[in-house]
Amino acid sequence: MTEWWNSPFFGIAVSILAFWLGIKLKEQLKSTLINPLLIAILLIVGLLSLLKIPYESYNVGGAVINMFLAPATACLAVSVYSKLSILKENWLPIVVGCTVGSLTSMGSVWLLCRLFHLDEAMTASLIPKSITTPIAVEVSSAHGGIVPVTVIAVIFTGILGSILAPFLIRLFRVKDPVAAGLSIGACSHAVGTSRALQLGETEGAMSGLAIGICGIITVLASMVFLH
Repeated sequence: MTEWWNSPFFGIAVSILAFWLGIKLKEQLKSTLINPLLIAILLIVGLLSLLKIPYESYNVGGAVINMFLAPATACLAVSVYSKLSILKENWLPIVVGCTVGSLTSMGSVWLLCRLFHLDEAMTASLIPKSITTPIAVEVSSAHGGIVPVTVIAVIFTGILGSILAPFLIRLFRVKDPVAAGLSIGACSHAVGTSRALQLGETEGAMSGLAIGICGIITVLASMVFLH
């Protein structure tokens, strides 16, 4: 009776179906607050809880999907290459902006962890919350962090960024697509970049660029914050 959910096809099929339902719900409600990824997570958690299916069984297929995470992130380099002229013209603001964004993210997490007296393991788990999952997992594990906590923090940050980014861009009247894209990528990595691509080609390219730069900066800066 339990063999069918131990198959990798179960995790893959459930993930695809849940995300598809999330997309359909967003299309029906036409609200920026409806995020397909968040809907998919809630549906999968609900299904596993209802049927009492162990996460390990679901993750047999989920791990297959995870294999595509790093290549999918690397594919963002295509959009960056298409905007190479903008990168050459704005390389200094781009590097400075990504550096400030990364240090602000890491510094705020470090201070809050100290304020709430969280231990070193939890601090190491939360520090890389604003970079893409493959890099965040490596940073967390290298410093004794709890990888599942890191993954949850990264996903939550990305979803929150993709929901709030358009509103904040309008609120602060950010007209420059380069600045808009960099800010989204620096704080909400690949999930936010998917939203940036909807705003415009330049925004998507700069957001994808920010993922790489912020990832490198976070790896280097984590040695200081988590020393």
